[in-house]
Amino acid sequence: MNLTYYTNYSLRVMIYLGLHSTSLASITQISEAFGISRNHLIKVVHNLAKLGYLKTTRGRGGGLRLARDPKEINIGEVVRKTEANLNLVECFNTLGNTCPLTGACELKRMVLEAEEAFFSVLDRYTLADVLVRRKQMASLLGVTFTRQTPLWRQGCTSRRNGTNQRS
Repeated sequence: MNLTYYTNYSLRVMIYLGLHSTSLASITQISEAFGISRNHLIKVVHNLAKLGYLKTTRGRGGGLRLARDPKEINIGEVVRKTEANLNLVECFNTLGNTCPLTGACELKRMVLEAEEAFFSVLDRYTLADVLVRRKQMASLLGVTFTRQTPLWRQGCTSRRNGTNQRS
């Protein structure tokens, strides 16, 4: 099984925002931290905001933040909502299935069971679990680690720092 770049980038955006929790971040900051195309991230951020995972503020002093506490963001749910095609084998696709064995083959049942096990594991974790090694992760991305109150707890009163410094 291979998750798409879209899902991978969605998770990275939320990880970055979880690490950058005390001030707003920009798409450019995330793009530079991960070496990802800014244009790809614009689409990802738009979708994550539409799904209710992010809050975005436009204009001067604007930026991105998590909409919820990382403890409330389930990894399995995020993957299900961002992964466009979970048809691991052709017979999962009822419209495009051309396999002549579909009616007698047990492979579909086995792969479905494996997919359920995969999501069962992801469903046990939240974004907070991913962020357990916050200090190390923040250091690797050039994000200054602070112990201030995160934006999702304070209703987004902080503004992104106008300099390139990340807090």
